[in-house]
Amino acid sequence: MRSVVLMSTTGATADPLAALGSLPGVAESVESVRKAVDRVYGHRIMRRRSNEITSEAALRAARGSAALSGADWALEEVRRRTDFGTDDEARVMGAALRLTAEAGQLLSIWRQSPLRVLARLHLVAAASDEARVGRPRQDGEPVDEPLVELALPDAREVSGRLEGLADLIIAGTSAPALVTAAVVHGELLALRPFTSHNGLVARAAERIVLIGSGLDPKAICPAEVGHAELGRAGYLAALEGYVSGTPEGMAAWIAHCGRAVELGVRESTAVCEALQRGAA
Repeated sequence: MRSVVLMSTTGATADPLAALGSLPGVAESVESVRKAVDRVYGHRIMRRRSNEITSEAALRAARGSAALSGADWALEEVRRRTDFGTDDEARVMGAALRLTAEAGQLLSIWRQSPLRVLARLHLVAAASDEARVGRPRQDGEPVDEPLVELALPDAREVSGRLEGLADLIIAGTSAPALVTAAVVHGELLALRPFTSHNGLVARAAERIVLIGSGLDPKAICPAEVGHAELGRAGYLAALEGYVSGTPEGMAAWIAHCGRAVELGVRESTAVCEALQRGAA
């Protein structure tokens, strides 16, 4: 299994993430996302009620992420429910809600210690004190991730690639936020480093990058909504492109993540419009 992260150890380039920006179509995806984000941030309702938009975006982000992990609930059901420990779907939804809330608390730690953040995200998602929670899996440990059926890297590869990813984040990059977020998301899904909740953790990590980079500082552009709207089949097909390591596959994955952000923007724009009509 190839990885863009491994490029950092082969001497291909000092900033492999930035190099992805030159792939065909990536610059156009980055520009399209930037324009979409600028539009929603410029909406008149954002000047007075941005906290409401942020809260609503978080709820919809959690619903979208949970849908991709097998708990496809209506938004009103998420609002209504208070018990998220009664069955498998409820536990998935509860994990998604906890992760969305936790992501904003980890922004300052991410650039200094991304592995610590990933461990914390898994602890929050699993809500368990089992010994294997919050640490990368070991050989022989099962992985509960029914959505992703790609070949599973062994523990040694997982450890090496996580370290490589962390090194790139700590060193910094001139890559656009969309590119970095897509690589973090794709790498975690490809590795499935934990015994459970890998998809939820990967999407939460993408969220952290998009917010912490300054692209979406108020967390009002929930990519998770877009990933869910684009569907599981499209999500997995794009992930296969990332795992292939080919320029075309990587570009397709980044473009897919860009479309997800734009659909998240559309969702929050609709919320702004609804609030505006209600205030009129």
